[in-house]
Amino acid sequence: MTAGILFTVAARDLKLARRRRIEALLPVVFFVVAASLYPFGVGPEPQMLREIASGIVWVCALLAAMLSLNTLYVADHADGSLEQMVLSRESLVLIAAGKALAHWVLTGLPLILASPLIGLFFGMASSTIAVMTLTLLLGTPVLSLLGSVGAALTLGLRSGGVLILLLVLPLCIPVLIFGAGAVTAVDAGLSAQGHLSLLGALLLVSGLGAPWATAAALRISIAS
Repeated sequence: MTAGILFTVAARDLKLARRRRIEALLPVVFFVVAASLYPFGVGPEPQMLREIASGIVWVCALLAAMLSLNTLYVADHADGSLEQMVLSRESLVLIAAGKALAHWVLTGLPLILASPLIGLFFGMASSTIAVMTLTLLLGTPVLSLLGSVGAALTLGLRSGGVLILLLVLPLCIPVLIFGAGAVTAVDAGLSAQGHLSLLGALLLVSGLGAPWATAAALRISIAS
């Protein structure tokens, strides 16, 4: 039982994602396209766009992260790999953490890299863009960790994608609120320290608890 299995599982999933490059790019493409369409719907007024930019970015990031959750364990379950992972001597908690890490690298990290471009598109100040990027850096891993729990709970069920949304979206609302709130606070000339601290706390709690919950959910799903 070594921590190395975490990075081994993450590296394996990243290698598999190279064979499905189009599918792997869908979340970031959705993020950029969805955020870019808002000005056409609400109007091109610069001040209004700056005011709603943080909410738009976070809503699009949340929805983009949800896109690939349904396939997080499905392929491994279909080819029997997941059963071998569950039955192996390695820690299932670390395996679940490795799967969540790979999901964040494939979805969360590209969203973080693309967010400054969206910020410039909405006319945000450089300081506000920096805080928005920081909130995504703290918040997107939480989305992957909580999403992995939902993916494990709905594994093998019909309409699993819809069930994941129903399970995970309510849990992710605090991340959305604190992430967008930090950007809004900076834009208003206030300190974002409180919002960032709460995001850090959510990351710590989910990082410690979500892999254990995912491991338990996987055992239940495999046994049923």
